[in-house]
Amino acid sequence: MRAVILAAGFGTRLWPLTIGRTKPALPLLNRPLISFTIEYLREYGFEDLIINLHHEPSSVMDAIGDGSKYGVRITYSIEEPEILGTAGALDRVKHLLKDDTFVVINGKIVTDINLHKAIETHRRLEAMATLVLKGNPYHERFTDVEINKDQSIKAFAGYPPTLIEYIPLMFTGIHILEPSIFKYIPEGVFSDTVRDVYPQAMAQGERIMAHIGKENWYELSTVERYLAVSLRFLSREGRDSVSGEGTEIDPGASVSRSVLWRRVKVGPGARLSECIVGDDVVIPAGMELHRTAVVRASAHVLDDRPPKSHPGTIIGDNLVVPFGE
Repeated sequence: MRAVILAAGFGTRLWPLTIGRTKPALPLLNRPLISFTIEYLREYGFEDLIINLHHEPSSVMDAIGDGSKYGVRITYSIEEPEILGTAGALDRVKHLLKDDTFVVINGKIVTDINLHKAIETHRRLEAMATLVLKGNPYHERFTDVEINKDQSIKAFAGYPPTLIEYIPLMFTGIHILEPSIFKYIPEGVFSDTVRDVYPQAMAQGERIMAHIGKENWYELSTVERYLAVSLRFLSREGRDSVSGEGTEIDPGASVSRSVLWRRVKVGPGARLSECIVGDDVVIPAGMELHRTAVVRASAHVLDDRPPKSHPGTIIGDNLVVPFGE
């Protein structure tokens, strides 16, 4: 059985962290985020993985290579010139997936959801597709997935309202699929599984089912979530902050609850709290920042700011992007 890791997205809500790299290549505790997914799949016996790429593909390929250091074999599917969407990505590699059940997982998550149990549910329910769902007790902005009593998917219902008594279900980005799904995936064009493929299959009476996981699941698609998940993992290790290779913090500086990437230099008297600092950034002496992402500035960087991202300011050699109180 093969698995597909979806890693082609632009990461617009993670800007400026995704300048020069794609979401799954972001460092999480000094490891590429996608490496957590690779090791998760390997734990469940998956050795043949497909990774689709589009935005900054070399950032993943350089970090992961052929997968041998993780005990897996990786086939890269580079989508050019246009990105193809979650379903279009599968169509592009369907020649590798046409003979057996396969798993699809988003490359921006970290989880310990029991994948064996999800596959058992898929087979027991004789599903064409099984979506792994999880409760959303805090009513975060994840699409509400409604299910029927027989565990079939009823509807994808938009973001849940905040003032509700029940716990809505959200999609974790993990699917188990049969090759028969390809009859609902158009060839060679952009298409999305949730918006385009599953509703069409459901309308034709296909068994699009749900497995509800109760284990841990973290998603890192925004700057705020990236920091929150990093700090949660650090707290488990009894740490407050993390620094990458070659980073230097002046003894007179203060760094708390922050993530510093490689070769960062923090000058004397500087104070950073709940910050994310990118590769090769120099924080000048005396600078004070709170809940701010800082990366090296480049020419015209503000012209390329995605519309969903936080606005930033160039200060000296740095692009400084505050992201909330």
